[in-house]
Amino acid sequence: MYAPVGIIGAGPAGLLLSHLLHLQGIQSWVLEARSRDHVERRVRAGVLEQPTVDLLHEVGLGHRLAAEGLRHEGTRLRFAGTTHRIDFAELTGGRAVTVYGQQEVVKDLIAARLVAGATLLFDAPATATAGLDSARPSVRYTLDGTARTAECDFLVGADGFHGISRAAIPAHRLTVYERAYPYAWLGILARSSPAGDELIYARHDRGFALHSMRTPEITRQYLQVDPDDSVDAWPDDRIWAELEQRFAAPGFTLGRGPIMDKGITPMRGFVVEPLRYGRLFLAGDAAHIVPPTGAKGMNLAIADVRLLAHALGGFYADGREDLLDAYSETALRRVWRAEYFSWWMTSMLHRAPGGDAFGERLAYAQLEHVATSRAAATSLAENYVGLSADRPWAYRL
Repeated sequence: MYAPVGIIGAGPAGLLLSHLLHLQGIQSWVLEARSRDHVERRVRAGVLEQPTVDLLHEVGLGHRLAAEGLRHEGTRLRFAGTTHRIDFAELTGGRAVTVYGQQEVVKDLIAARLVAGATLLFDAPATATAGLDSARPSVRYTLDGTARTAECDFLVGADGFHGISRAAIPAHRLTVYERAYPYAWLGILARSSPAGDELIYARHDRGFALHSMRTPEITRQYLQVDPDDSVDAWPDDRIWAELEQRFAAPGFTLGRGPIMDKGITPMRGFVVEPLRYGRLFLAGDAAHIVPPTGAKGMNLAIADVRLLAHALGGFYADGREDLLDAYSETALRRVWRAEYFSWWMTSMLHRAPGGDAFGERLAYAQLEHVATSRAAATSLAENYVGLSADRPWAYRL
């Protein structure tokens, strides 16, 4: 099997890259270790930045997003029993975020790729790579119990933190930057009506909490917990009681409902440099991880492949290699900006284990500054809705 571009991983990054290349007349193949059902059902991020929403509409993937996505023109910060609204639209010239689950983005992408006749192989785990610094890289994979080989001119590793792509790069060629945060999130998906029309970020003496939603009937909510905590220690009644305490405010009621899913996610920051080795390029979680507080994970992955699709388009249209050469440096500028914003949001909103009273007062002072200073609120809003994306090219639908 051969195509000009090979892609490992059928998450948002890999699938969108395949779609963007298709719109430029560049063929690709995509290998995914899991089943189609699995990737379409796994619950992940749900907040899309304005540039992400604009791109999905631009490339013909916005129909269901427009019908089912929940546009949020602001968010709420809750601390010391009071609530402060950050007005994204007013502070950023009309920009907003849209709540639309990652699994829904994946469904839309898979449907579009299959309609286009793409080579999209599920249950096809990649097992090894070869020739990454040659003109014809290859990937060994297994399909229907048979070992096979796929070849390409360029290989893109969009196979997540635990995939084989990054591990295929010699360790001495990578610099790894990593930070483990001293807390985790207990996340639930519940059949309950949202308590408001926008996300609520709450800092409480007992820890952080986030109230989000996926639809008008389903909420996604999070509690700060210890990284060593266990889901078994959190029966449903305890979760609801803790959420009610951390969101407590005058006139606020948190609706309860059946919890359909729960899990604990550790929080970490991770970046590797560079994002290229020979003819292998890394994108998405294979290259970087951010704490979820700033809602940057999927948006960063989409920003990566937007750059990469443009660079590959320049190579195949005009023989340009400068954009490919610049991919890593250009992408990493946005990555580190997102790491900083996510760190800032995380530090401001979470109670540090063993933290002292001085640190607590600093955090509340920062929250008060964001709530009362237009400049500080604007900085939060601009970063949250997404950094402006240059549009040096347009896709033809």
